[in-house]
Amino acid sequence: MRHALNGIRVLDITQVMAGPYCAMLLCDMGADVIKVEAPVGDSSRRMAGAKGSDSPAFNAVNRGKRGTVIDIKTEKGREIVAKLISTADVLIENYRPGVLARNGLGYDRLRAVNPALIYASISGYGQTGPDSTRGGFDLVAQGVSGIMSVTGEAGRPPVKAGIPLTDLGAGLFALAGILAALHHRGETGEGQYIDTSLVEAGVALSVWEATEFLSGGKIPQPLGSAHRMSAPYQALECEDGYITVGAANDRLFMRLSEVLGHPEWVDEPDFATDTARVAHHTALSGLIQEVTKRKPRAYWLKLFNEHGIPGGPINNYQDALTDEHLKAREMVVNTDHPTLGRMQTLGTPLKMSGTPLVPGRPAPLLGEHTEEVLLEAGYGLEEIETFRSKGVVN
Repeated sequence: MRHALNGIRVLDITQVMAGPYCAMLLCDMGADVIKVEAPVGDSSRRMAGAKGSDSPAFNAVNRGKRGTVIDIKTEKGREIVAKLISTADVLIENYRPGVLARNGLGYDRLRAVNPALIYASISGYGQTGPDSTRGGFDLVAQGVSGIMSVTGEAGRPPVKAGIPLTDLGAGLFALAGILAALHHRGETGEGQYIDTSLVEAGVALSVWEATEFLSGGKIPQPLGSAHRMSAPYQALECEDGYITVGAANDRLFMRLSEVLGHPEWVDEPDFATDTARVAHHTALSGLIQEVTKRKPRAYWLKLFNEHGIPGGPINNYQDALTDEHLKAREMVVNTDHPTLGRMQTLGTPLKMSGTPLVPGRPAPLLGEHTEEVLLEAGYGLEEIETFRSKGVVN
């Protein structure tokens, strides 16, 4: 079967999440992704639920890759990586800025080996600027970028977003850059360097929050589930729990007001426009919930759906991952892993008719494909065994 990135080879010198996630998406698209790990392996191999050097967490962001162990701290290990680069299209790394360059694997050296190489660096703060040498984790980046300052309820301690937003965001931005660079290379034959970071991903994803500040100087505050540019757009309390509603324009607010039995709300000055409703969203949500709390969630969701008002349940992950719609969309797939056994993993949100993605493969065992990859690179079995005896590869 034809896949979008058939024939593209990626060298994945990354660990934990942002870089591995980016490389995995390329792998899902059909690229041959070769993961290069240190002898101790990616630290996510030892996260919760691990069996030896394999874990569900590692599998979640490394599926389908070929795994090698090459010690880039050794001179011979660096030579092997440089040789692999000669046939690679893309390199992805997420070390601190300067680490790979000091080990002889920076962009300038590898570009000399392969001028068409696309070299993508993902770091905490980016490759330049006064904070570039600082280490970066998703939690730290959520704080620095402002995300934690607007997450949660007003008057409560700051909390991070429930998912690793800046890690995944940086991986997605790097993916977009790599795909654009591949297109550019197809027209010019030239590779290029890509630089993105967790902090910048957090800032770039803060579209409404940045707009609120940059358009008027107002510092955005946490609003719980409410939207800062439109209302009512939030969680609502019902008799037996919470649902969401998105009456995010005048037409939908009019419809919602009628369904709730209060068509007069649309004529009140505090609620007549989206700007007014945002300014008075606390009072408005109070009035709405006086009504919604009288009936159970199922009642309101059915009524909203019948009247074309966007809304839905607030699922936990058991609810979400067993949802019939998401099952139909193949967002959970079965994977057979040699260590972890039969397991369920996430599918792909991208459905492509001509070049479908392949999300169901397992992640590699530690060093599973080292010999295979080195043989393809032209090394002989005796030479590989010598490398192995010296701890260069495994």
